[in-house]
Amino acid sequence: MKLNFFKILALASVVSFSSCSNLLDIKETDFLGGDVALKTVKNNESLLIGAYAAFGTEMGIQMNAIFSDEVKSGDSYLANTLHEWRYSPDDIGIRDSYMAIDQYYRVIDRTNRIFKALPDATASTPADEDLRKQVRGEALFLRAFSHFELFRYYCKNYDPAGLGMIYMTEPSLEAKEREKMDTYFQKMLADIAEAKTLLTNSTDKFRANKLAVVALHARVALYMKNWKDAITYSTEYINAFPLATKEEFPGIWTDANSAEQAFKLKRTAATGRFGSFFRGVFTKNAAGVLQAPLITWMPSDKLWNAYDQTNDVRFASYYIDEPLLQPVAGKPSKIVNKYHGTGYGTTDENVNDIKVFRTAEMYLIRAEARAEDNAISGANSAESDLNALRAARITGYTNVTLASKDQAITQILQERFKELSLEGHRFWDLKRRGLPVQRLATDAPTPTAATLPANDFRFLLPIPNAEKLANPLIQQNEGYN
Repeated sequence: MKLNFFKILALASVVSFSSCSNLLDIKETDFLGGDVALKTVKNNESLLIGAYAAFGTEMGIQMNAIFSDEVKSGDSYLANTLHEWRYSPDDIGIRDSYMAIDQYYRVIDRTNRIFKALPDATASTPADEDLRKQVRGEALFLRAFSHFELFRYYCKNYDPAGLGMIYMTEPSLEAKEREKMDTYFQKMLADIAEAKTLLTNSTDKFRANKLAVVALHARVALYMKNWKDAITYSTEYINAFPLATKEEFPGIWTDANSAEQAFKLKRTAATGRFGSFFRGVFTKNAAGVLQAPLITWMPSDKLWNAYDQTNDVRFASYYIDEPLLQPVAGKPSKIVNKYHGTGYGTTDENVNDIKVFRTAEMYLIRAEARAEDNAISGANSAESDLNALRAARITGYTNVTLASKDQAITQILQERFKELSLEGHRFWDLKRRGLPVQRLATDAPTPTAATLPANDFRFLLPIPNAEKLANPLIQQNEGYN
């Protein structure tokens, strides 16, 4: 793998030497290797925190929004090639914005260093033995999650004989070929299974716990089309975390509560204003009057018009037709409100914790799996799950009756479009269901950017040229050679 994936834990002092020949004879005295840096269980926990620091799902949220039908251009549009699906292995936009290989293999490498050092790490107190289990369990979760994300970015839909990525289980610079998906997923499922035995249902939402692993298992099972497991593990999560009420729901997006959430990523102004990806930060002039920011991306007309804007609590939580912007000539006023933080011109504007798993997703996973398992209507069916979710979101909702699997899948995907919008699912949902990206004419920057055909090779990102140079054995995705 790339060299910079594995630059960690090494610190060498700068020493003055009288000649180049003397340098070869001098033994390093200030080198901090893994055997020293990870000597105790607490040291390993510190590296685990470092793995969390490199871990995030924001990149997937951004990519799914831009590549799908969730957003349209805002104030300006400077030939955004990614929005138009124009990218190649040497495209700087891919390298700089969506380098999933770099991000997730960095997390994986840090967890693998933990697995190497943790068994022999010194326990300073009796409590460290429980901590040892917890650290291993969390590291297993992060390793499995990261490998799953790599699959979503770079692989075709699940096929045991298809081409996966490289499942790294130890720190290594050795060049490797990509693995078959069957082998790749078996390693992932083994990590998930062991993590469940080591973690508890902790109340700490900012570190992985058993229910976060259960949620990951449900999501993986959905992509594998293992409907029984998808039903089993989504149900386990649902039983632990009920759907938010209509009164609670807005508080999810202001971080006033943790309803529906087993695991989220803490974010502050120092660690990033994620909402600024969609819109800039409001500033105040000398008179204290709010000034309009740059609006980078707006909700697509297709997404905006998908809701019952009067009765659906999601609409006002996710979007706003901002009165402050309406009078500004040429300024978009329909903007993303989902990640608005504490309000315009405040310290934490556009700052939000990133919600990794929510109960609503588990309802939609279970509904889809039940539909595929031919439990279409009645109790414990796709229909009952869909109605339960909608009733929790829409005032005055009337239950629907589903007559066929095709109807059920269509409605479930539409509900995923609305419920999980701008949470990093849409592009991959269309990909895994073999559907095209279809934008309205008002959302497409050009006629050629209105449709990405179903199963097009561009549903997979290219393996970047930089990675190919570092690992000449890694296989490129079709269409990019």
